[in-house]
Amino acid sequence: MSKDVIRIGGASGFWGESAMATPQLLQAGDLDYIVYDYLAEITMSIMARARAKDPGKGYATDFITAVLKPNAVEIARQGVKILSNAGGVNPVACGEAARQVIKDLGLDLKVAVITGDDLVGRAADLAANPPSEMFSGDTFPEPERLASINAYLGGFPVAAALAEGADIVITGRSVDSAVTLGACIHAFGWQPDEWNKLAGGSLAGHILECGPQATGGNFTDWELVAETIDKIGYPIAEVSADGSFITTKPDGTGGIVNVGTVSEQMLYEIGDPQAYFLPDVVCDFSDVIITQDAPNRVRVTGTKGYPAPDTYKVSATYADGFRGGTVMTFYGIDADKKAEAFTKAAIARARNTLRAANLADFTETSVEVIGAESQYGAARQVGNVREVAVKMAAKHPDAAGIGILLKESTGLGLATPPGLSGFAGGRAKPSPVVRLFSFVIPKMDVPVHIEIDGKTIPFEGPRGEAFDPTALERPTPPATPDLSVPLENVPLVKLAWGRSGDKGNKANVGIIARKADYVPYIWAALTEKAVGDHYAHFSEGDVHRYFMPGPHAINFLMDDVLGGGGIASLRNDPQGKGYAQLLLDYPIPIPSQMAKDLA
Repeated sequence: MSKDVIRIGGASGFWGESAMATPQLLQAGDLDYIVYDYLAEITMSIMARARAKDPGKGYATDFITAVLKPNAVEIARQGVKILSNAGGVNPVACGEAARQVIKDLGLDLKVAVITGDDLVGRAADLAANPPSEMFSGDTFPEPERLASINAYLGGFPVAAALAEGADIVITGRSVDSAVTLGACIHAFGWQPDEWNKLAGGSLAGHILECGPQATGGNFTDWELVAETIDKIGYPIAEVSADGSFITTKPDGTGGIVNVGTVSEQMLYEIGDPQAYFLPDVVCDFSDVIITQDAPNRVRVTGTKGYPAPDTYKVSATYADGFRGGTVMTFYGIDADKKAEAFTKAAIARARNTLRAANLADFTETSVEVIGAESQYGAARQVGNVREVAVKMAAKHPDAAGIGILLKESTGLGLATPPGLSGFAGGRAKPSPVVRLFSFVIPKMDVPVHIEIDGKTIPFEGPRGEAFDPTALERPTPPATPDLSVPLENVPLVKLAWGRSGDKGNKANVGIIARKADYVPYIWAALTEKAVGDHYAHFSEGDVHRYFMPGPHAINFLMDDVLGGGGIASLRNDPQGKGYAQLLLDYPIPIPSQMAKDLA
């Protein structure tokens, strides 16, 4: 491998990820960096609660126990740099724990900790001049309800820490791709105005940030990897100095790296693909070219960048009452109807008890009968359903109100329609509803520091500039296909791959054509109205459609579609992870001859 290429392994996509990644990547060898992404908005709220109970907590403890303790000796032997946002809401404590492990093992590794993202101590000041929620326009929560407030930092502080000699870099909240971009900036000396390179490095980080989702996890063509999921390979990005890269995985591991897996991950959790905002650059993925170089080696080129914004995105989480629910199963004739009757009775009985106790009504209830195609809405296929799982949940201002629902749902066990069953332990308990509040703050108002070797170094990064949306050149939409020829409907999955994800209360569904020839037909059939109608049972907002000619893709962004999103939602899929699956059997009219060629 030449000095113009660095190899970066992606070992973690969330807090709780399998511990198999680090030893697998170390065994693969010849890596310059291993990166770890532990954080999501939900995770930050959980960590904030942990810190409130114990000032020494609030970080990803798995990073210490499952990554460093068992692997630090081999990490030191190979000279691999470890970059992670495991710090959560307490990066200083995480850094102290990491240094203790290194001391106990007698190793000589430098740990750098990046701070400045945590703004919870400034809650009162923010409330005095309150920002508006960047998507909904809602007002800023009362300070006493706030659990966490964190700015999303970028890759330049990570690069600065590496320049100070760090072997392990721990950040608090940063964008998921920042650790990868930081490695690239350090290795190649990229400057703040080299936007295309910065965008390419950010895309490499975006591919790595969810671990095996780039190597066959959650893949539309899951049958290709079904037999090897147990030993799936974690992704490796071989990044070149020009910002292009190859995605691969360790030899001898399971899964697959192909155009489909990488394309799906590129579209995962994005909005406007030409204005993907990060602290260091605004990325344009619309002309990205993804090609198969060799088995399990996929080349990614053509990422475009614009100047970095002059603000950081900030995510705050705050308490908003309580939620709770339960899942039960029914089987036998008309199992779905029995489940619906049971949940109707349980909620009615709970409401009677609430009134008797002079408590308010539920602010929201949700019933989803899984097995009766409740996730499909108007597109559901009705038939003889003999096995279902029913999820019943509610929100209430008080924990006691949720406790009543959970008690009454159990208390109906002898008065239920026949067929109630299920395997469970103790009764579920009420849990806090945690909502997300997102806003922006000028970069100049967020001091960032790097702590290493007992000294604290102020970080002065590029300030950025206001984004100019007129700089975007929107691609010409696909030409209208000839639909006067004999046509045949085929399910979308025959023509495309799909991947979906969440951003707060929004969800995206990315559709990537398997061949460029299919794009006009998919575009003609999947209009904004068609997609909006398909998800109407979930959606309370608009649908936006974006064309990406480079990867032959279409990205749909749906507003207000997740019932609040995350742990503010009562939905079975509060993060929209399966939403693409609901679209992949959508009928697409194509010429009969094209349909025959698919057979």
